[in-house]
Amino acid sequence: MQYYAHTPSEATNQWHDLRAHLEAVAKLAQSFAAYFNGAELGCWAGLLHDLGKFNPDFQAYLKAQHEGSFHRKVPHSIWGAAVIYLLMSIRDRARRSWWCLSPLIAGHHGGLSCPSLLDQTLVGVKAEELAIYCERLRELPILPPLTVDWRPGTRQELFLRMVFSALVDADYLDTEKHFHPEAASERNRWPSLEELWRRFEHDQRHLLTHADDSLIINRIRREVYESCLACSAMPPGIFRLTVPTGGGKTRSGLAFALRHALVHGLRRIIVAIPYTSIIEQTASVYREILGDGAVLEHHSQLTIPEGEGEDEPSRLRLSAQNWEAPLVVTTTVQLFESLFANRPEKVRKLHNLAKSVIVLDEVQTLPPHLLQPTLDVLQTLVEEYGVSIVLSTATQPALESTLLKSGVGLASPVCEIVPEYKKHFAALRRVEYSFRKEPISWLSLAEGIKQHKQVLVIVNSRKDALAILHHLGPIDGVYHLSTLLCGAHRRQVLKEVKERLCPQEGGTVRLISTQVVEAGVDLDFPIVYRAIGPLDRIVQAAGRCNREGRAATGEVIIFDPEEGSAPRGPYKQGMEKARFLLHEHPVTELHNPEIYLEYFQLLFSDINMDPHRIQEYREQLNYPEVARRYRMIEGSTVSVVVPYGDGMERLARWLHVPTWEGWLRLQPYLVSLYEHEAMQFAKAGLMEPVAAGLYRWLGSYDDWGIGQAVYDPSDLVVGRWFYGTSQGSC
Repeated sequence: MQYYAHTPSEATNQWHDLRAHLEAVAKLAQSFAAYFNGAELGCWAGLLHDLGKFNPDFQAYLKAQHEGSFHRKVPHSIWGAAVIYLLMSIRDRARRSWWCLSPLIAGHHGGLSCPSLLDQTLVGVKAEELAIYCERLRELPILPPLTVDWRPGTRQELFLRMVFSALVDADYLDTEKHFHPEAASERNRWPSLEELWRRFEHDQRHLLTHADDSLIINRIRREVYESCLACSAMPPGIFRLTVPTGGGKTRSGLAFALRHALVHGLRRIIVAIPYTSIIEQTASVYREILGDGAVLEHHSQLTIPEGEGEDEPSRLRLSAQNWEAPLVVTTTVQLFESLFANRPEKVRKLHNLAKSVIVLDEVQTLPPHLLQPTLDVLQTLVEEYGVSIVLSTATQPALESTLLKSGVGLASPVCEIVPEYKKHFAALRRVEYSFRKEPISWLSLAEGIKQHKQVLVIVNSRKDALAILHHLGPIDGVYHLSTLLCGAHRRQVLKEVKERLCPQEGGTVRLISTQVVEAGVDLDFPIVYRAIGPLDRIVQAAGRCNREGRAATGEVIIFDPEEGSAPRGPYKQGMEKARFLLHEHPVTELHNPEIYLEYFQLLFSDINMDPHRIQEYREQLNYPEVARRYRMIEGSTVSVVVPYGDGMERLARWLHVPTWEGWLRLQPYLVSLYEHEAMQFAKAGLMEPVAAGLYRWLGSYDDWGIGQAVYDPSDLVVGRWFYGTSQGSC
C-alpha cells in the first residue's frame, strides 16, 4: 500500500509520500539539533512524528479531503508517541526516558504537554493497537542509537523545548516544500555574515572619514567603536555594553556582534528591543548600513490561525518566520515568551538561537517579576548552546548573582566591552537636572509649558497626557505621542516634530508624550519635563534633551504630579525607589552611572523574582503552565487595524491573501489593546474581529489616536515592568 503524508500540491499535483516526508524531517531535525547535542533525539522525533499517518483510516481521511467529501478527523500524533512510550518505558520505566520523545511527537501540532498528563493518555493504549505502527517502523531507515542523558533541573526543560523546535521547523519546512515549492526555493537567500561585515566596514569607513573629530561626541563614538572591535575576540559569554545616550551604541553594538560572530563561528545575530515603537527605527538604521535585504524584522503579535485541517496548513502558518536570517531584529517579548512557550508556531524559531549573538537592548527593562526564570534561561543558553549575550544600555541593572541579596542572577562573569564608560558619561554631560519636590497640578504645568517654544513633556500614562493636552487648549505646535497611535502615525508625528526642531526651521513644538518616546527615539529638545518615575526612565528621558550638544547645556526638570496616577507593581516600586534616592542624593548624581547599580539593587531586593513559581513548573516539565505563567505583559492583548493612511486597504489585501509579507506591510497600522478592554469596545460597536487576534477599528481616530480610550495599555511597551488596571491608570 502507498502511504501519504499530505494531499497533492496545487503546484505539482503530486501526493506527498509519507516515508519520504518522515526521512526528510528526520534529517532536517537531526541537523538543526546537532548545534546543541540533540541530533539523536531530533532524528528519532522526525522519523516518528507522523508515524500515525500509516493508519488506513488516516489515509482514507486524506483521500476524502482531496475529493472534497466528508470524513471524520483522524488523530495521528498520538501513535508515534505511544510507540516510544511502549518501547522506552519497558526498558527504563523508573527514569521515565520516554519523557524525552513522547511529548515532542504528541505535541508537534497542538503543543507541548506535561508528561505526567500525557502519561494518563498513553498508559491506556494497548500493545495490539500499536502493531501496525511497529510494523511500519521496521521498514523505515535504521535509527541511530539513542542515549538519554537527563539534565539537571530546568536545563532538561529547555533542552526538550529546543529539540521540539527543531522538529517543528523541520516538519513545517518539508511541508512547505511540498505545498509551496516556490516559497521554499526563496529560503536561505540571505547575505552571509561575512558579506554583512564587508558592507558594515565600507559604511563605517565612510562615516569615520567624514566625521569631525574636533567634536567630543565623535571622538567618544570612535572610542566606543574601537572598544567593541577589540573586545569582539574575547571568548563567547556574557558581555556588558554601557554607553551614554548619543555614544553610538546601536552602530557599535552591531559591529561587536558581527565581528564576534565571525571570529567564533557563530551563526546569526538576534537583536531584541523592548520598545515596539522604536524597533522599526533600529531595523531602518541597520538597513541603511547593510542594505534592504539584510535584516529580518519580526515583531508580530498576531496569533497565527490554524489551518482548516491540521494536515492542510494555511499559507500564513507555513510562512511564519523561523529566524533563519543572519540578522534578526525582534521584540524582547517575542524572544523571551518564545523561550517559555509550548505552541509550535511560537517555539519553531528557538533552535536557531544556538550558536548566536543575542543583543538585549535596553536590558534594564527586563521585568523584575520574571528575572529568575529569565536569567536562568540566559545562563543556560551561554553554557550549553554556544550563545553570547550582550547586555546593552546606558543604565545597567544589577543582574549578577554576586550583586543581589537573593543570590538569584547571572553566575558567569560579565565582560565589560567599554571599560572606560564612566569617562564617556562625564564627557557627554549635556544636561542639568533639577528636581521640583513640591507637587504640581496639570494646570500649573500647562501654563509653564506655554512659556517654552520647544519643550518635551513625558508623563506616566495616556490619561495624564490627555489631561495636560486639555489644559493646553488650542495653541500652536502641540503634538502627542503614545502607542495608541499606530506606527505609521507615530512616524509622521516624529517627522513633523524633527522638522520643527531643526535649527533652520526653529518652529514651535510642544510634545506631550507617554514613555513611548524615552528610548531610541532621536529627538533633541532644549527642555524636557519628566514626571517622577523609575530612575532609569528619568535618564532615558534626559537622552531627548540637548542630544546633539547644540547648546552649552539642556534642562531636565523632574516633577512630582499633584494629580494623575502611576501604574502599579514594579513600576510604582521603581518610582518610590527613585524618589528615595533623589531625596538622599544631590540631583547631580544622576550623571554618575554607579547610582543606577544602587537603584537596581534597592529595587530588586524588594521584589520576588519568581512569584508565579515558573521555575518549579519548569522542573516538572509542565510546559502549558510555564507558557501560561510567563507573560511579559500581564493580560492578553489583541491587535487593531486603525483607519490611518492606507491601513484599511492593506488589511483587505492581507485578508484576501494572508502572507507573511502582507502581514509585515500591515504592521505600521496596528494598535494593541488589552483583550478585556477590547471586548468592551467590540460590544459598543467600536471594533469588529477580522481574524484570530486581529480586529478592525470602527470608532474615531484622530491626532490623539484611538478616540474613545483614556488609558494606554500599549504604552506598557513590550518588556516593560508594569501592568494595566481596570481604573485606566495605564
